[in-house]
Parts: sequence; C-alpha cells; structure tokens
Amino acid sequence: MSIIYRTITAEDIDGASALEQASFADPWPRSAFEEIVDKADADYYLAEDTESGQLVGGCVVFRIIDEGDITNVAVDAKYRGQGIATELIRYAMECNEELGIGDFTLEVRTSNAPAIRVYEKCGFEAAGIRPGFYDHPKEDGLIMWRYKDRDNNA
Repeated sequence: MSIIYRTITAEDIDGASALEQASFADPWPRSAFEEIVDKADADYYLAEDTESGQLVGGCVVFRIIDEGDITNVAVDAKYRGQGIATELIRYAMECNEELGIGDFTLEVRTSNAPAIRVYEKCGFEAAGIRPGFYDHPKEDGLIMWRYKDRDNNA
C-alpha cells in the first residue's frame, strides 16, 4: 500500500463526501465539499491509496488569522491503525505552517481515546471541555491545542 497526501480537487468531491458519510453521525453535505475546493481560508486534505485510487482519509483546516482549526478528521475503517491519520494531520499542519499558521486547535469526543492518542502524537494537548458539543449521541468535546512555540512531537 502506498499513501499520498494532497489537497482536494473538484474530481475528489464524490469520494470525499462518501468518506464523510461513512465516518460521521452528522456528516457534511456534498455541497460543503464543493465549496471548500475554492475556499481561500480553508483546505480539505486527503490521504489517497495510490494502488486503488481510493480516498482513505481526510481532514479540514480552517484558517483564522494565524490559527488553524482542524475539523472532520476521518480515515476509512479498513485503513485505521496504520498511522494514516497521524501523517495526514502532520501534512495538513505543514501545509498551513507554510501559509503562516502557527497554532492549531480541534475538538474530539471525550470518549474517542484512539483519536486523542493520534492528536497527542501530533503535539496536541488537552485545553478544556465543550459541554454537549457533539450530537448523535450527545457528548462533550475535548478541546485540544498544538502551539508552534512549544516543544512537541509534530
């Protein structure tokens, strides 16, 4: 298996939307992926299996001044546990650092221990709780930050 990391193109909209639908209880609509292709303050980053051509991972980074908000991190169930999420997040952060983004934040379900471990590998630290942040089921969100000027593993 050979994985490449890149940004979304118009040709990826259906695949990205399918990945989202399979990964989340409240997935983004297809139109959100159409909009993000040309969005100046955000990008959707993809992990693609070059052997099959399948999109196996994705995440969004919204840029707000000099901070990045990482959302919708997903990896196809068949590809989980292979380090794809970690590499995808690192790739997305590197791309955004080149655009002047220094610090990154995200929210994750408090019960999602595997995702929290991935984020910690990428240098994120817990910073607080957003009560009732998630629906289906209702759950708190753990706020995590990764600061460029701190020692971290990213």
